Amino acid sequence: MTQTLNTSQYDAIGGEKGVLKLVDRFYDLMDSDEETVGIRAMHAKSLRVSRKKLFLFLSGWLGGPSLYIEKYGHPRLRQRHLPFKITSSERDQWLSCINQALEEQVTDALLLHTLKSSFFNVANHMRNAPDEPLNINYSNKG
Repeated sequence: MTQTLNTSQYDAIGGEKGVLKLVDRFYDLMDSDEETVGIRAMHAKSLRVSRKKLFLFLSGWLGGPSLYIEKYGHPRLRQRHLPFKITSSERDQWLSCINQALEEQVTDALLLHTLKSSFFNVANHMRNAPDEPLNINYSNKG
């Protein structure tokens, strides 16, 4: 999938079918990867509603129809995520899933880089808690 100057990211990844595929793969990875238990625990047992909402959001965010806004209003991403403790660890777990899903689907290198960068910026903005300090013992005692 290649993006031209006049093509939205939405169209470049395959429109509605491409966004659905990306969302499904993202949540399938989150649901099956032992490294993402932290962010999986933030979701309901069934991921059906989360899948639907992410699809609606990404459709507009990627330049397609503003389905999320039409149904729910302004996304207010940071506000909607404030009830959850999100540190760099949760950000990185989320990015691991979306980046793998993107790598499996997007073949155009520039589009892949652009999407990964954009998703990083959004995920990084969601952080709302400090990272845990490292427990390092600097003494020479046994």
